[in-house]
Amino acid sequence: MIHNLPVKTLTFKEITIEGYSRAAVQTYWRIPEYKLGFDLGAQPWSFMGTPTWFVSHTHMDHLVALPVYVARRRMMKMEPPTIYLPEHAVEPVQKILKYFSRIDRGRLPCTLLPIRAGDEIEISREHVVTVSPTVHTVPSFGFVVWERRKKLKPEFLGLPGEKIRDLKFSGVEITAEMRIPRVAYLGDSSPAGLDACPAMYEAEVLITEVTFVAAKHRKEKIHKFGHIHLDDIIERRDKFRNELIIASHFSTRYHLKQVVECVQRKLPDMLDGRLHLWT
Repeated sequence: MIHNLPVKTLTFKEITIEGYSRAAVQTYWRIPEYKLGFDLGAQPWSFMGTPTWFVSHTHMDHLVALPVYVARRRMMKMEPPTIYLPEHAVEPVQKILKYFSRIDRGRLPCTLLPIRAGDEIEISREHVVTVSPTVHTVPSFGFVVWERRKKLKPEFLGLPGEKIRDLKFSGVEITAEMRIPRVAYLGDSSPAGLDACPAMYEAEVLITEVTFVAAKHRKEKIHKFGHIHLDDIIERRDKFRNELIIASHFSTRYHLKQVVECVQRKLPDMLDGRLHLWT
């Protein structure tokens, strides 16, 4: 395997979370078991096999690797990937790929699809991704991956198996869909992006930006530019029902050792051990 970019890996229950994020540098995440990724600020060689990507917004540290990713899949004779982008970005990105194709003299086959707040995107029989609005300096979105299960409706509980079978064969809908929020991803956003989507607080895993951690950086200014401060997390600690909270996208104004020291000083319990710093 070619290791050409930093990738950190964490296993949680049945899924693997891989990626790296640093503000204004590069952000890229993937969950191999779901065959999807979030943001394309860079493209580790090992991520090439992931066929579906959701782009939170169009800042370059979240998008610039798109042509490289598409070109690599074509070179390796893989199927064209599917990229979900904020609606306003689809046409400009198509033009960018066209120009790259012209100067590279190689095709860049992919499917670019628009996303809007409130969209639900089926990625498999078991999983669906929902799109929620976030608050940044450009149009931006967060995503929740839900697991879908069929559950017997309450009115049929306790019936013998043959009766349930007969009802099903007669055309009666005996099950209802149950959804479990498995993974939530918040790209660049002020805390309003979290608050706008209750499922962000309920998902088993939350991947969120926490760009600033130091007291000298004022929350009001940070929010204006669409980012989160550690103090915003502390203020909302009672809202988080997540089993794992991954904090990432730390500002390059800090050495990563400073980030760890500051967070451990302000949050010595690390949100009851659920907070993981992606450093």
